[in-house]
Amino acid sequence: MKTTDGLDFDDIDRIYHAWESNFTLSISPRSLAIAFYSWALHMMVLPGKRTELLMELSTKFSRYCDYLGYAYENREYPHCFTPTSQDRRFRGPEWNKWPFNAMAQGFLMVESFWQSSTTNVHGLSCHHENVVSFMIRQFLDIFAPSNFIATNPEVLARTREQSGANLARGWFNFLSDFKRALFREKPVGEEDFRVGENIAATPGKVIFRNRLIELIQYSPATGQVYAEPLLIVPAWIMKYYILDLSPRNSLAGYLVEKGYTVFMISWKNPDSEDRDICLDDYRTLGVMAALEVISSVVPERKIHTLGYCIGGNILSIAAAAMARDDDDRIGSVTLLTTQNDFTEAGELMLFIDECQVTYLEDIMWYMGCLDTRQMSGAFQLLRSNDLIWSRYIQDYLLGQRRPLSDLMAWNADTTRMPYRMHSQYLRSLFLDNDLATGRYIAGGRPIFLSDIKGPIFLVATLRDHVAPWRSVYKFLFQNNAEEITFVLCSGGHNAGIVSEPGGHARSFRMSTRKAGEKHIDPDSWLEKTPEQIGSWWTPWERWLAKRSSSLVDPPPMGAPDKGLQPLCDAPGTYVYGQ
Repeated sequence: MKTTDGLDFDDIDRIYHAWESNFTLSISPRSLAIAFYSWALHMMVLPGKRTELLMELSTKFSRYCDYLGYAYENREYPHCFTPTSQDRRFRGPEWNKWPFNAMAQGFLMVESFWQSSTTNVHGLSCHHENVVSFMIRQFLDIFAPSNFIATNPEVLARTREQSGANLARGWFNFLSDFKRALFREKPVGEEDFRVGENIAATPGKVIFRNRLIELIQYSPATGQVYAEPLLIVPAWIMKYYILDLSPRNSLAGYLVEKGYTVFMISWKNPDSEDRDICLDDYRTLGVMAALEVISSVVPERKIHTLGYCIGGNILSIAAAAMARDDDDRIGSVTLLTTQNDFTEAGELMLFIDECQVTYLEDIMWYMGCLDTRQMSGAFQLLRSNDLIWSRYIQDYLLGQRRPLSDLMAWNADTTRMPYRMHSQYLRSLFLDNDLATGRYIAGGRPIFLSDIKGPIFLVATLRDHVAPWRSVYKFLFQNNAEEITFVLCSGGHNAGIVSEPGGHARSFRMSTRKAGEKHIDPDSWLEKTPEQIGSWWTPWERWLAKRSSSLVDPPPMGAPDKGLQPLCDAPGTYVYGQ
């Protein structure tokens, strides 16, 4: 049934949701309301739980009162509540002084009580429990004493020392950031990082272009190269050049200096006209098209492959489909922070349920694509203390801007995702977990990750909020390839991958499981695998070299005799798409 204007009544709902999302960080209010209603309904019929919480609150408050009595006289008196290992708000020595120690401990007491109130609720679904616990924590963080001038000892000391100049600078910082956000301008300092000059600057040529990708072939940096080329499939949720940042930390530059012929996919930044590009198009127009081109440039050679994040998902799908179809061009598969089983996808699943996915689909239906700016707030909430409140304190209360790094500049260079593709990705992979269960359809038939038999190298990061390492580790249970090497490195989803040799505080754990060996659970693996100092790039490059054959003269740039003329210099044109 349609309105007098020719709209379906469902379309009116979609338009309303798209408008509403401007005020909700693209998070469905209904999804949150359902979780809180379920929690409250369960608490109403759990008198034992409520009694336990009242007794716990009484005990904690008594401990806190005892602490106040002793801590006033003795600054070294041990704290009664301890923050989590990730919480660095109250670590400074200033927080051991009265009355700031009392404020911090009082806040941690309240936080601890609400953590108990929102967890282990009998009968409450795990998803609703996680959502309520997470959102309560976000609400409490607003009122942390570290966020206010009068209750943050470091801010008070800085204000006294500088006679309030820090607050004046912070006000101007806020006005500048507000203006830039209002007009969708890049952050302060981004102008120091210029794509093609001091980032994404590894020499090369674009040798192929279609409606979805440009394929970059990097120029050789050695007299001879390994015979087998390497294809890198980055994520399309951001620009490709996280793997070609500054010359000092470019993975692409590192590889060509080690003697590899490297090809990199640069994805197009889609717009509303690309709304009907589907997930399988990213396989066919992306990975498969790139493999066809590489096979023309370097014929009759196996091709090493590397996929990062969602690029690893599409590489896994392509590799499984090729194995199903007896296409043996892939010589090895490397997956970086790629989870192919989404049953335990970490805190990101807080924003993934039927209600939330439908909400995002309505937004994308209206706009034709999803701008990552619309979801950046939700991603920042996953690490709110690091990405929101610490920046608020540093930039606005202390009046001291942190210099923008190349990684931060890349993170601000956002992209969009087509409506149809992202809907399929959220439903098929996140909600229905089709890829892990053998129900994902590629090229009209199901694929199975267990069909991938070549050598596999998996990399996960210890503090990953997007692809938790235990979820990445599950690939070892899904596949019995001839060998699978698993590496767990320090850092987070991005910073752990950009881990150039010689960088600060790098470490990793690594082991290899041969075909037929018994499985081991992730926690036991973590306990028995020793930590090594250094970058994971080094052992991975050695692993890649062992699976490559002889050194040969570098191949030509493109294949002019096959119609693959170099089109332009790297980094190409798609990387500039706004």
